[in-house]
Amino acid sequence: MATATTPVGQDQPNKTASPPVVFDLSQPPVIEGFTPLSRAREENFKDKFIRKTKENPFVPIGCLGTAGALIYGLSAFRRGKTRQSQLLMRARIFAQGFTVVAIIVGVAVTALKPKP
Repeated sequence: MATATTPVGQDQPNKTASPPVVFDLSQPPVIEGFTPLSRAREENFKDKFIRKTKENPFVPIGCLGTAGALIYGLSAFRRGKTRQSQLLMRARIFAQGFTVVAIIVGVAVTALKPKP
């Protein structure tokens, strides 16, 4: 088998080296025939919380009910009111179930909503 090799004294034709491409990460890349959409503004915690609460108001209501029943039940347990404490722990479980169902329904409604 014969292999093609270049003689030691001969160099490959010199290719003109192009300068390295510098990327500006703060700007989107420039692509011919493509105009990027403007970036959406960053959403902070407060704005996201308000938006999510408006989308599904039953989840925060369930969370507040769960926390309220837990705190009130623990204080009743500390005072020695065992019957009231047991009833409030059952109410807490009901409130937790309500919250989980609200989350599942919210996810299902969002998934079934037609995309714009």
